[in-house]
Amino acid sequence: MGHPAGLRAGTRYAFSRNFREKGMIKLSTYLRQYKVGDIVDIKANGAVQKGMPHKVYHGKTGVIYNVTKSAVGVIIYKKVKHRYIEKRVNLRIEHVSPSRSREAFLRRVKENAELKKKAQAEGKHLQLKRLPAAPREARTVSIKDNKPLTVAPVAYETTI
Repeated sequence: MGHPAGLRAGTRYAFSRNFREKGMIKLSTYLRQYKVGDIVDIKANGAVQKGMPHKVYHGKTGVIYNVTKSAVGVIIYKKVKHRYIEKRVNLRIEHVSPSRSREAFLRRVKENAELKKKAQAEGKHLQLKRLPAAPREARTVSIKDNKPLTVAPVAYETTI
């Protein structure tokens, strides 16, 4: 017997609500305003089957290109073999949430602008590029009060 390959195969947990989070969807989900150009994350919501995205889109991030009464149109790039295809999917607003992917970037832009302003006032050069984590500093380990131990495996014994 092979693995099931149907439309909803392998979605036992993907399409269901979490433990103790079942029941009605909170009202803030419906009251949130979306505009064209907003970046949103696509998520499943087991309570609403209507307008539910296909399982391949769950967890993906896209840009809103159309807003209707109870749904939004989202542009997503789907990987097909060696290329990315632009897909336009219409989803009910229960299945999207505002993405937080740009928050850190926008915060960094603001901080950098402030730092630049300070550096210009002081006439200093400022390095704003992010750098990968550097290797740790070198250090010497003294064995004066810390004698090395020889570790050897203990012979296995049966106690029968």
